Formats: sequence, C-alpha cells, structure tokens
Amino acid sequence: MNVVSLPTGLRGMLRVEGLCELIVALVLYAHVSASWVTFAIAFLAPDLALLGYFVNARVGAAAYNVTHSYVGPALTAVAGLALAPVALPFALIWAAHIGFDRTLGYGLKSDAGFAQTHLGRIGRAAA
Repeated sequence: MNVVSLPTGLRGMLRVEGLCELIVALVLYAHVSASWVTFAIAFLAPDLALLGYFVNARVGAAAYNVTHSYVGPALTAVAGLALAPVALPFALIWAAHIGFDRTLGYGLKSDAGFAQTHLGRIGRAAA
C-alpha cells in the first residue's frame, strides 16, 4: 500500500494547507454549478496586481497582498450569500487562485522584493 507522506516543516505544511484550500474551493465551485469557462477566464485575474511592481516593490507588494489574502474572497463570499448570489462563484475562484499560489509556494510578499514571501524565498533567491 502506498502511503502519501506529507512534507515536514512549516513551509511544507503551509503548502499542503494551500492545496487543501484549493480543493475545497474547487469542490464548492462545482457544487454551485457555475460556469467552468468563467472559472478559466477569471482564475488568473488576481495576478493583475503584479502590475504594481512596475511602480515599485512597495506598491507591487501591497497590491499583490491585497489580492492574495483570504480576506477579499471571504468578504465577497459573505456578500454573495447575503446580498448578491452572483458574487459567490467569484469568491470561490479567487480563493482557489490563492490556494493554488500557496500550493506552489507563492506567499504574501514583502516590501523587500517579490522573491521574499511569508512562505520563504522563491525563485533563484531560494536556491
């Protein structure tokens, strides 16, 4: 019998946590029967915040962190459940995107530069 071993250490556990968040968002998205075409089109929308790095690292990190924190999808989901049901699928797409990024090791950014995240250094800087 094959046993899946979980990564050890905080960084590994946070990546597994991101994978769990991605899976939950995908399952809930399927449950609300929203369009998968919409999902595919909107999935990378939070990454438009990376354009802030054209201004400077501080603006880029702030824009990225605002669009890659679970606060936005959570508030959008509450609004979708309470006021405008059309918002709920977008909250789930947004949460799935964040979970996907965290699974890959892309965390919230530091003002020190794109490569420094709350999950550790990424890219060449990590090597």
